[in-house]
Amino acid sequence: MKYAIVHESRLGARRVNQDRVGYWRTSEALLMVVCDGMGGHLNGEVAANLAADLFGAAFQREARPRLADPGEFLAQSIAVAHAQILGETAKRNLPEAPRTVMVACVVQDGQAHWTHVGDCRFYLFRKGRVVARTRDHTRVQQLVDEGRIREEALVSHPLRNQLLQCLGGFQPPRPETAAHAALEKDDILLLCSDGFWGPLTQRQMLNALLARELKEAVPELVSLAESRAGGECDNLSVLAASWEEEAKPAAVSPDSRTLPYYELPTNVQDLTATDPEFLRVSDEDIDKAIAEIKAALRKNVPGRQ
Repeated sequence: MKYAIVHESRLGARRVNQDRVGYWRTSEALLMVVCDGMGGHLNGEVAANLAADLFGAAFQREARPRLADPGEFLAQSIAVAHAQILGETAKRNLPEAPRTVMVACVVQDGQAHWTHVGDCRFYLFRKGRVVARTRDHTRVQQLVDEGRIREEALVSHPLRNQLLQCLGGFQPPRPETAAHAALEKDDILLLCSDGFWGPLTQRQMLNALLARELKEAVPELVSLAESRAGGECDNLSVLAASWEEEAKPAAVSPDSRTLPYYELPTNVQDLTATDPEFLRVSDEDIDKAIAEIKAALRKNVPGRQ
């Protein structure tokens, strides 16, 4: 596989960087992960660390040198990471579970497979346009999907900061089945936290990525986002890869669950809380949470029982 990777993570105006960025690779597969620990809860960086480490360890264990099923790998890793965060909460007797949102992408056989929980984003840029972008798990995105508000109202909407899914919350995450697309030469895959994408416009991203090499464009965009956010700047993290191989025959179009870019605000709240006693978690509860996530994911895969 031929590709180049650039990554950067900055503190912004926060006291602690709760973002985590990581990538792992073999001769035939690549895994990229960005996790954004939720600052509205204690120990967000703990959840981000656990999730990133879990994904990396699972990839190193299962990619020999390829993953048998990249989409299934992503789904299983999310389920196990969520359960591990709950288990660590009980083990440490923490007052509440640390929480994180995340995005992950596997590249294998000339295809990108991606999934996310929360409002960390995946972008696929191709020839000066956004080919694919994840849908944020936020209340305002839900309202847009339901046709109750227009996209133009997102930035000023009173529910703009509300997050619907995370790892470590009381409700197990139920991400969509991993999306996928065949890659073409010079495609750019970009994973980032909301501290990066929030202050930037689509045109600013595209202009920088078109005008400069990735190793120059990414730091420039991080600095621009930091400058535009000012004193309210969140942690900023980004991981980007430029694909350097020609497209393989029978290219697959990007999954229909992705959508074009538009701006959303950067701060989020967790809306997953329903029962405080859920934090007193047992091994049986963790197994049940994993089973629920797997069952929900199977419903989204035609023909899988």
